[in-house]
Amino acid sequence: MKIRKAVIPVAGLGTRFLPATKAIPKEMLTVVDRPTIQYIVEEVVASGIEQVILVTSEGKSAIENHFDYDFELDTILKMKKKDRMAEELNHVSNLIDIVSVRQKKPLGLGHAIWSTRDVVGDEPFAVLLGDDLVLSDQPCCQQMIALFDVVQESIVAVQRVPMDQTGNYGIVEGKPYNDRTYEINKMIEKPAPGITDSNMAIIGRYILLPEIFSLLEQTRPGHGGEIQLTDALLKLSQQRAMYAYEFQGTRFDAGDKLGYLKAIVAFGLRHSELGEPFRKHLKQVSENL
Repeated sequence: MKIRKAVIPVAGLGTRFLPATKAIPKEMLTVVDRPTIQYIVEEVVASGIEQVILVTSEGKSAIENHFDYDFELDTILKMKKKDRMAEELNHVSNLIDIVSVRQKKPLGLGHAIWSTRDVVGDEPFAVLLGDDLVLSDQPCCQQMIALFDVVQESIVAVQRVPMDQTGNYGIVEGKPYNDRTYEINKMIEKPAPGITDSNMAIIGRYILLPEIFSLLEQTRPGHGGEIQLTDALLKLSQQRAMYAYEFQGTRFDAGDKLGYLKAIVAFGLRHSELGEPFRKHLKQVSENL
């Protein structure tokens, strides 16, 4: 089975970033020179996926517009001889085939993924959360697809977090499968202190089998009155093998104000044109603190 489709839930309200997200989708906040959602879609494209399924809600049309062709803007740029900029915008609009599905009620990540069942169909698929940016030499999604080609089972990406932060994440326990992979035997959503010795936290990258849809349909609302993806994943892990993959790269929570600032610095330093002058500026700033 090949991973051909990726689901990107973008229906959230972005309350952690108010007031900036009052009128602008949080996924459209820029990191250096492009919105965060573009980084996610570019990771999908670089991973060989053929179609993106956006799970949207009211007020998110700017995301769809960003990946659409704008005839008027294209014409103006060409008239002003700004061909390079026009080419870049056309590249964005031609990145990948994008389909939108509306999540009509804010019932959580599990419900958002379940909403894509008719578009995904009976095949494995990737899920990438718009808040999580991963800076890596090989795209995180591509790393996970390579593992899926071997195990042919569901995979969650994990990172090690300090033990005093485990209560902020879904945590997995498991036995080693290979150097960076674990076969999951337990999952705990935001565990209280002392519940687990594991610090392997699930981040916003998944490879899921289509069986997850029927389990999500049966899942009752949990924490916050939402349908939790972790609850359905736990049921799936009890039925068949599931793996946790400790990806190579650095993850930034771009939905958090401090995480967003860290992402700007990290991606800015790697920018082909701005990286070096930005590095010099940061050095000057740090010397004057």
